[in-house]
Amino acid sequence: MDLSIVIISYNTKDVLKNCIDSIAKYVKNLDFELIVVDNASHDGSSEYLEKEAARGKVKIKLIKNKENVGFAAANNQGIDASSGDYILFLNSDTLFKNNFLKEMISWMERGDVGVAGVALKNPDGSLQENGGYFPGLMQVVSWMIFQDFIITDWIVKPFHPLRGNSFLKNYSFYNKERELDWLTGAFILVKRSVIDSGVRWCEDYFMYTEDVDFCFQVKRAGFRVVYNPRWSIIHFGGASGTRERTVISEFAGIKIFYKRNYSKLKYPFLILFLKIGALGRAILFFLLGKRELSSIYAKAFKKI
Repeated sequence: MDLSIVIISYNTKDVLKNCIDSIAKYVKNLDFELIVVDNASHDGSSEYLEKEAARGKVKIKLIKNKENVGFAAANNQGIDASSGDYILFLNSDTLFKNNFLKEMISWMERGDVGVAGVALKNPDGSLQENGGYFPGLMQVVSWMIFQDFIITDWIVKPFHPLRGNSFLKNYSFYNKERELDWLTGAFILVKRSVIDSGVRWCEDYFMYTEDVDFCFQVKRAGFRVVYNPRWSIIHFGGASGTRERTVISEFAGIKIFYKRNYSKLKYPFLILFLKIGALGRAILFFLLGKRELSSIYAKAFKKI
């Protein structure tokens, strides 16, 4: 088996159907399997997947969980069920628009890249963020306090290179191939040798930041993590989450990341900088009249 594609499903039946249709259309010249782990969806996803598997257009292994075990735990279930030389962790809210996976795997075979990502694009063709650098204290300070000033990226390698709410968005960062510390979990292509080295998704996370931790393990195991915009997919984003959940979950995830991977001495400083950042955003968005965003960051401040 050349490739195992692992998708986690949670109440995203319509986008999941479109994703699978695009896989059937554009993943060619590879012996591949599709493993879908359904996290107790109640929108008919499992029933659709059972019918799709019976049709046989795409080789589908369906794992049905009785409860939502989270993104990381479900990905580990996908690993355990996989047999491919490569594993692609893919979000359900994505679409392939061309046949590139065989070429991408050949590129990875020729080098020492253990994990690779592609350009993530909005439906209108504009670029999305895909990865960055590990959130050391300087990265957190830059992210929380100075992220609207592009000059800080020249001084500190950014945790989030593309600042979504800034008038200086820095799209150019994602226009060329580069080695990064981590990639977004929407599309992560992994060599089997990485998994065989003991790398797994950390189940301490429920959703968000587990991709940062996964790549931290990959780098610690001696493999390279590379972003290559030669290839791209469409990523809709937010199919199974809200802005409030994203913000609060990412802050919670960073706290877990520090507890797992960094010195205990750094943790109090992390909390301080996260609180400064959340409170500053709550005040700024309130003054700008963006009451919903202000409320989100006020809630995040209380939860940090």
